[in-house]
Amino acid sequence: MKDWYQCPPGEVLDRLGTSEDGLGEEQVQKRRETYGENRLRESRRKPVWAVFLGQFKDLLVMILIGAAVISMLTDNVESTAVIFAVITLNAILGTVQHEKAERSLESLRAMASPSAKVLREGTRREIPSAQVVPGDILCLEAGDLVVADGRILECASLKADESSLTGESEPAEKTARPAEGEVPLAERSCMVYSGALVTAGAGTAVVTATGMNTEIGRIAGLMEGTGERRTPLQASLDQLGSRLAAIIMVICLAVFALGVYRGERMLDALMFSVALAVAAIPEALGSIVTIVQAMGTQKMAKEHAIIKDLKAVESLGCVSVICTDKTGTLTQNRMKVEQAAVGEWVTDGGKLQPSNRDHRFFLEACALANDAELAPERGDGKAGGVGDATELALLELVRDCGLSPEKIRRRVPRTGRIPFDSDRKLMSSLHRMGQDQALFCKGAVDVLLDRCSRVSAEGAEKSRNLSAGEKKKILNQSAAWAEKGLRVLGLAWRPLKAAEASGPLKPEKMERDLIFLGMAAMRDPARPESRQAVAGAKRAGIRPVMITGDHKVTAMAIAGELGILEAGNAAVSGGELDAMTAGELEDELENIRVYARVTPEHKLRIVRAWQKKGHIVAMTGDGVNDAPA
Repeated sequence: MKDWYQCPPGEVLDRLGTSEDGLGEEQVQKRRETYGENRLRESRRKPVWAVFLGQFKDLLVMILIGAAVISMLTDNVESTAVIFAVITLNAILGTVQHEKAERSLESLRAMASPSAKVLREGTRREIPSAQVVPGDILCLEAGDLVVADGRILECASLKADESSLTGESEPAEKTARPAEGEVPLAERSCMVYSGALVTAGAGTAVVTATGMNTEIGRIAGLMEGTGERRTPLQASLDQLGSRLAAIIMVICLAVFALGVYRGERMLDALMFSVALAVAAIPEALGSIVTIVQAMGTQKMAKEHAIIKDLKAVESLGCVSVICTDKTGTLTQNRMKVEQAAVGEWVTDGGKLQPSNRDHRFFLEACALANDAELAPERGDGKAGGVGDATELALLELVRDCGLSPEKIRRRVPRTGRIPFDSDRKLMSSLHRMGQDQALFCKGAVDVLLDRCSRVSAEGAEKSRNLSAGEKKKILNQSAAWAEKGLRVLGLAWRPLKAAEASGPLKPEKMERDLIFLGMAAMRDPARPESRQAVAGAKRAGIRPVMITGDHKVTAMAIAGELGILEAGNAAVSGGELDAMTAGELEDELENIRVYARVTPEHKLRIVRAWQKKGHIVAMTGDGVNDAPA
């Protein structure tokens, strides 16, 4: 059977037994009984008493308990009290630390369940997300959190931030058209997934999966299947404990046998052996290790790191490989214009000169052909705002060059808009300039150039014919940026008489005979501290490996910039990884430094491959898709 993303909307509705008007109450009730609530299954938290008793599972602690019992049976109250006091203190320390970490994690989990807007029997309703069932029709708008997996039925300029699932730094553009053949999750443009944020546009989608059947639920299932591993310290202490216990038991039995052989009373010989065992067992070892680890967790807390398990502190010191996500971990998870090309100029983004007429008009177009709203500056270099990441990047470029997007928009007010369309790959904005109108366009460079006949000269004052040679030069520059993993957007404009701009705005009529203004190349920039962190890891003998859901070219560019990918190292995609056998991956593992376009299962496979080679592996990332690894 074809997957949901391969089926046209009508077939999806038929298979789900629903319609564009949504489900009836009777259908909803039956489906709720069948599928349950739209929630992720939570693993049961260990009760405090279970955590406390778990502290006594160590072999040496068990021997000490045995010695204490014998001391108690022989009326040696002092020895019994001392032994029990030491092991109980050790257990209390471990339990308190565990509960402190759990409380810290609870604050991270305390996210309110959002509501969902659905169509039921043709009526739009807002219901708790837990009550959504397969077959419901979701109504999606900018700012909404998607509460279940769904197949898009209709959409207008719909974009969704799926970075936590896919690792993509840019919002995904959505369409109602089905995909041809099998494609990875990041390229299923006709689907929306639970946990994604709608950043632009609007649309409707029919729910195809809820709860543990969603993509996030599948990742939660993977997490349940990953068991705890013994830490290096635990393995060393277990080995030491078992050897020490064996030696002590042999010596104590020998001493007991020798005492009986010499004619001592059996009880006296037994007490001497027990005293010898208690003296030989390093009962303070567990307490000392626990105290030292507790000190380590306090230091980590000062660095804003929550340590759930004391033993994890020591494991960090043994790490030999760090697998890291890219988007939001090594990078800032926001777009920034790195370079721009205006006329003959190719310059760093922030070095455009408003005193130059071409530069100024290009910057004004960046502010006008734009639906985003920039937040006030905060003085920390992270202005933020509301809207598409690429549009926010253009507004930040305008501000960085000394102009105010708000003032530009007030001076040249918008009078109409043609939204972005994935077929046209353009968006246009109509503005009043004096007595006339002007259309400002933004989109893919190759598509935009096909609609341009002239190129700007001296800003809005003049223009000249766009020659074939000049067009080729622009396309070559765009391709060179794309090879470096940069996202390239072109801008153009067209002056219009008031009569031309009257009536409905039709793209085929308006978006032609444009004047090319220039283009901007942007990407999700690396965090300033990332290069230093990578260099520090290498100095410590730790190998950094990038594992990301983003495109291979983008991943390689960032990895090369940060020093993760060096000459002779390899980069592979998820598809190439699927084609590798376990043996081939093991052979190539040491040389591969970048994995791109990967799924949560791929990340888990990579980590396990390094562990199989005897390495202690750390995995860091900010996305849901990083959690199982």
